[in-house]
Amino acid sequence: MTTPPPQGNPFAQGQNPYAQGQPPQGQAPHPQQPGQPGFPQQGMPVPPQQPSSKWTFKKIKNIVVGVVVVGVVIGGFIASRDDANTAKVGDCMSIGNPDSVTDPDLEVVDCSDSKAAYKVAEKKDDTSTGCDRNKYAEYTQTGDGDNFTLCLEQLTTSK
Repeated sequence: MTTPPPQGNPFAQGQNPYAQGQPPQGQAPHPQQPGQPGFPQQGMPVPPQQPSSKWTFKKIKNIVVGVVVVGVVIGGFIASRDDANTAKVGDCMSIGNPDSVTDPDLEVVDCSDSKAAYKVAEKKDDTSTGCDRNKYAEYTQTGDGDNFTLCLEQLTTSK
């Protein structure tokens, strides 16, 4: 006795993608085997490499050094700025170093400040003409392209 062949072909009902003799679109004719480490499998897209956004010690150190350098430059500029050459008529001045004849360290201050000692009465761009010494104290600056004279009126203190 012979066994009859099974009825119907299970692959003929659309379960076999290779029934027509051609692989489905975008697939290889044979099942994929796991790829070797380090090599992408055929047909698999390679994910794009993201740049490393990791904060390293070197990056942080470079940023801190840059901020410090910029701070020192700005601080040096502000500290070296001479208030005498920015003074205008009507500004009040304090004297930071009253014992010095060559560098009194004049600073523009609010006229209501207790440090205010003088008020700028005149500012002359020409240093050849001085102030009336009977009315004003005189501050003259020359060099560095800033040549001017300030005629300073002494403020009276009301106590």
